[in-house]
Amino acid sequence: MSDTQLLIGGEMVPAAEGHTFTRHDPVTGKIATHAAAAGPADVDRAVAAAAAAFPAWSETGPGKRREILMKAADILAARTPDFIEAGIAETGATGPWIGFNVMFAGQILREAAAMTTQIKGEVVPSDKPGNISMAMRQPVGVLVGMAPWNAPVILGMRAIAMPIACGNTIVLKASEKCPRLHMMIGECLTEAGLPAGVLNVLTHAAEDAPAVVKRLVEHPQVKRVNFTGSTRVGRIISELAAPLLKPVLLELGGKAPLVVLDDADLDAAVNAAAFGAFMNQGQICMSTERIIVDAGIADDFAALFSAKAAGLPHGDPRGPVVLGSVVDRDTIVKVDALIADAIEKGAWLVTGGAGEGTIMPATIVDGVTPEMRLFREESFGPVVCIVRARDADHAVELANDTEYGLSAAVFGADIRRAMSVARRIDSGICHINGPTVHDEAQMPFGGTKSSGHGRFGGSAGIDAFTELRWITIEDPNQHYPF
Repeated sequence: MSDTQLLIGGEMVPAAEGHTFTRHDPVTGKIATHAAAAGPADVDRAVAAAAAAFPAWSETGPGKRREILMKAADILAARTPDFIEAGIAETGATGPWIGFNVMFAGQILREAAAMTTQIKGEVVPSDKPGNISMAMRQPVGVLVGMAPWNAPVILGMRAIAMPIACGNTIVLKASEKCPRLHMMIGECLTEAGLPAGVLNVLTHAAEDAPAVVKRLVEHPQVKRVNFTGSTRVGRIISELAAPLLKPVLLELGGKAPLVVLDDADLDAAVNAAAFGAFMNQGQICMSTERIIVDAGIADDFAALFSAKAAGLPHGDPRGPVVLGSVVDRDTIVKVDALIADAIEKGAWLVTGGAGEGTIMPATIVDGVTPEMRLFREESFGPVVCIVRARDADHAVELANDTEYGLSAAVFGADIRRAMSVARRIDSGICHINGPTVHDEAQMPFGGTKSSGHGRFGGSAGIDAFTELRWITIEDPNQHYPF
C-alpha cells in the first residue's frame, strides 16, 4: 500500500480538512493506495500557489524550461518499475501497458521541451505608416488539467507538459482511481527542479469530485481548462465554463470504427483489429469498438478474427497475459448488458463473454446493427462488434452513424479509394491500413462531435496553451483626424 498527500506549492501536504480515501486493487481487493482527499479549500490553496509561481515561471527562458522537462523525462524513465507496480495495483492494467505509458509520457515531455523555442509570433504588414504590427504568443496564466485512469501516465503528462513548456502554471486534478500514479508525475517534475507552485497535484475521493471540479473550473484565477475523460463529464465541465466564457480543451469518449473494404488484406486487418479492440482491455478512447466489414468478405474476416481473439491470453495482470483486469466490476456489468441487448435483437456471440470478477476474455459479437446498444454506446471494455456493410458508401454511412468522432481506420489495397473513404469519415483522426489506436507526441490529437474539441500535441498544443496577442509599435507623432 502507498500513502499519497497533495502537492501544493512544492510541498507534500495533507488535505485541509484532513480527509483521506482508499483505492483498492480491482483484482485482489486489497488497498492499493491511501490518499489525501482534497476539497474546495485545497483547490484554493493550489490555485493560489500556481498564481504566485506564474510571474517568475512565465519569464523563465526556453532553455531553462527545456532543461527541466528533459531531466524530468530521464527521472520518469528511471522510475518505470515503480510506475508499473503502482499501475497494476491501482488500475488492473498489465505491466507492459503501464511501461508503455511511461515511455510515451517521456516522449511527451521531450516533445514539449523541444517546443519551448517554437513558441513564435510574426510581424504582420500594416497599412498604417510607420507602424510595426506584431502577432505575439505569451503564457495564459494558471491552467487546470484533468486526467483519467485508463492511460494514466500518458494522459496525466499530456495534461501538463505543454502548458508548462509554454510558461503557464498548472493544477492537475488526479483521477480518484489512480491517485498514486498521478502524484508520481508531480514527484518526477519536482525532482527535476521545477520551481515550487508551477505544478500542483490534487487527489480526491469519488464523492468529492463534483465539488472539486466545480471549484477548479469556476475559480476566477483559472484561465483555461483541459480535460480528458468521459463525454458525460466533459459536458458538465463545458456547462460550468460556458457562463464564464472560459476556454476548455476536451478529449472525450469514442466509438471508433475500423472499416474493412472488399480488397483489404484480411490478415493485416485482423491484426490491427485485435490490437485496437483489446489493448488495455479496450479501455482506450481510441479503442476499436465497431468493425464495419464489406458483406462479401465478412464471413472470412469473422473466422480469422475469432481465431485471433480466442488465442489471446487473459488473467491476472501480474502474469504473462495480453488482457488483464478492467478497472472495476461495473465495467463488466455494463459490457454484459450491451452484449445481452445485441443478442436479444439478433446478433450472435462469436467468442468470449462476461464472467465473474474484473477479468474478461477478448469478446466479439457479430451481426450487430444500428438498432442495438452495442452499436452506439461506448463500451470501454474488451468487446468489439462486427457490422456488415453493403459496399464502401454504406460503410461510410455506418461509420458516421454515431455521436462520436475521435479515431477511425480504413483497410483497403486501393489507397486512392481508401483515402476517399477516410476523408468522408467524420473523425479527428483516421489511419489507413493501421489500427484505430495510435498516437505520437507531436501530432494534433483530438476529436469531433461528442468526442470533444481542441487539439493536444505539437504546434496545436502551443495554440491551446498560449494567448495570441496583437502588439504594435507606432509613431508617437502620427497624424490624427482631430
